[in-house]
Amino acid sequence: MKVENTQVQMRKGILEFCILEIISRGEVYASDMLEELTAAKMIVVEGTLYPLLTRLKNASLLDYSWKESTAGPPRKYYTLTDTGREFLHELRITWSELVASTDYIIQNKKS
Repeated sequence: MKVENTQVQMRKGILEFCILEIISRGEVYASDMLEELTAAKMIVVEGTLYPLLTRLKNASLLDYSWKESTAGPPRKYYTLTDTGREFLHELRITWSELVASTDYIIQNKKS
């Protein structure tokens, strides 16, 4: 078993949460999401991001609008819906609980 495989699965597990967090700040373009995710070492490619954005859109968690661009064709900018904000709120609670649980297990060293 390779540790890299487990690391990839861990990242995939929180990718949706991270994407919703990025979008929660306001309108965001997919390339900007990719840039931030890459900077955070989430290692995401377009082939992963776009299907996930479509799935989140189909689940009514986000919406998009087209905006004219000075550097080419119009761009699709994503925002959270009210349902998406509620969903993200629940994910934040779950994340806090997971971090606390994981920290407890890591720090609970038996003598």
